[in-house]
Amino acid sequence: MTKHAGFPTDEAVTAVAAPAPAGLHFTPFLPPKAAARDCKKLAALHVDLAAPAARFESMKASSPRRAADAEHGDWMEMHPSALAAFEAALGAAKGKQIVMFLDYDGTLSPIVEDPDSAVMSEEMRDAVRRVAEHFPTAIVSGRGRDKVFNFVKLKELYYAGSHGMDIQGPAKQSNKHFQANGEEEAVHYQAGSEFLPVIEEVYRTLTAKMECIAGAKVEHNKYCLSVHFRCVQEEEWNAVDEEVRSVLKDYPDLKLTQGRMVLEIRPSIKWDKGKALEFLLKSLGYAGRSDVFPIYIGDDRTDEDAFKVLRGMGQGIGILVSKFPKETAASYSLRDPAEVKEFLCKMVKVKQGDGPVVKQMNDLVVHVDH
Repeated sequence: MTKHAGFPTDEAVTAVAAPAPAGLHFTPFLPPKAAARDCKKLAALHVDLAAPAARFESMKASSPRRAADAEHGDWMEMHPSALAAFEAALGAAKGKQIVMFLDYDGTLSPIVEDPDSAVMSEEMRDAVRRVAEHFPTAIVSGRGRDKVFNFVKLKELYYAGSHGMDIQGPAKQSNKHFQANGEEEAVHYQAGSEFLPVIEEVYRTLTAKMECIAGAKVEHNKYCLSVHFRCVQEEEWNAVDEEVRSVLKDYPDLKLTQGRMVLEIRPSIKWDKGKALEFLLKSLGYAGRSDVFPIYIGDDRTDEDAFKVLRGMGQGIGILVSKFPKETAASYSLRDPAEVKEFLCKMVKVKQGDGPVVKQMNDLVVHVDH
């Protein structure tokens, strides 16, 4: 087990920088100003006392809304379809090692009312399996690692559960990409193990409190908790929010963030899906290399941390899965899991030389020296 020191976290809700124009490489962000802060004061920022009306609007924003045609058209110009603009999206990958990062819910499986029923199709599983045959592939999810593995059921993948706080590499015998870094130790990482008892305690408390709110569900993801309000009547959303915040006031070492119709409770450490992406690239021996092209596909606010990392690296692409305009640091978009599957299949065809763009994109992957 690799042991890492924890760091104070940044604000849970951060501004998303303007997306890069279509077809252009990412430009690095300027580094944020460092500031020493008291941990308890910092944690209190995450459980702030913002006006309930403002929080309610934020919760509403996590529910997809149909945008005006003009707004959607402008958004698509900034975030073109990764299918329609396939050559532009992957043009910079020529001669480089592609590494795939995939969210699960809303990306590989549809968003469903019951989180336990978010099962991926056999066709999607086959598409992911074939992608993993050609490119190192990781599933990065807010779900617990064991839970998302039970959904995907592919031993040759890397799994980063609990928003990247629980990472496990595939068995050596099923991982032909592993030797990229020349090391013998298996990829394994767990952040915030010291928070497990308090996470368990908060889970029991919240589960009891949510029993009085019809449709609310608390999901235990080992290193974090998800409070789902997708099946809660809109007039009860504030009640969900208030109950969660009332509990967290007694736990200053936890922070509250928001995803698609879900409130996320995590340890206040500087670790997220972006950090998980960086860790996996380093574990594979690709950190700091210019001949690597990471692709991250996700649909939620928590995936923005990974999109920002790619922009900061100035290489690779982020692809947001959404039918509606959203503020995002991703450069491209796909509408739904069906388009994700089509994109993955297209990547495999190009790599195998069967795709229509093979002449323009010959040899997507470089040979890695051991």
